[in-house]
Amino acid sequence: MSARQPFWSSLTPAEHEFQYNPQAAFPNFRDAQAGRTAINTKALTGLVRLADQAYGDHPLRKVDVYPAARSGKPAPVHVFIHGGYWRTQDKENFAFVAAPLVAAGITTVIVNYELCPASILDGVAESAIAAVDWTRREAGHFGGDPRRISLSGHSAGAHLVAECLAHNWVEADADPAFLIGAVMISGIYDPRPVMGTSVNAEVRLTEEIAVRRDVERRQVFVKCPSTLFVGGLEPWHWIEQTYRYSHHLHRSGLTPEVHTLPRWGHFDILNEFTEAGSPILNAVLAKAKSA
Repeated sequence: MSARQPFWSSLTPAEHEFQYNPQAAFPNFRDAQAGRTAINTKALTGLVRLADQAYGDHPLRKVDVYPAARSGKPAPVHVFIHGGYWRTQDKENFAFVAAPLVAAGITTVIVNYELCPASILDGVAESAIAAVDWTRREAGHFGGDPRRISLSGHSAGAHLVAECLAHNWVEADADPAFLIGAVMISGIYDPRPVMGTSVNAEVRLTEEIAVRRDVERRQVFVKCPSTLFVGGLEPWHWIEQTYRYSHHLHRSGLTPEVHTLPRWGHFDILNEFTEAGSPILNAVLAKAKSA
């Protein structure tokens, strides 16, 4: 549809909130994270963790690094970017992501980044890109291979992964081939519909910012293998975003995998990281070890 008549234009305000605010679609959203508390605490306290590594002056520009055991050669590195609609959550709630990856010999970096409303979406995106750039530059100091970095992200974090794919790394004096794979989970890729939800009271999007950060319409500079996932229980407008972004990757000359996982909603889909052999965990492991 045209910019004057976007895909979501026929929705009532209540329908729009349901389709584009996952907390409205899943009012029990806190249950998913609560259900992972024990396994997350085990990872947070049991794994070797280089906590609060700063990649900038902003207090939220910090990462936790979970190094893989030394094996005589640099380990592949995986960077996970959490969701929270660009306005909430913390890296310490996602230590469970690192556990199966470290066990597979993959050094894992869990990212914090600037959050709205203190920052606008430009600052959020720029800080996530800066975290990946820091990882590239510093990987050798914690036993990682700076030429083998893969990415994954959930919800707003999937958008930030897409921001990394749309970043012109050559202008930053980096060969984009250091990014060897990306997995995006239940993402939002065009921020414009957020302006019609209650979430925008904190995200503070304007049309100008939303268009600037719309990764569905931006050049893709990183041509790495990508896999997109979305939960089959999610509202269909949310599901449709994943397919729209996959079309954009196709138009950019890529051939992404796209999967709708029937048993998951927006928040519990991350339980896949806790299940050996699950599609998401398998995809992340494969991307991290692909080169």
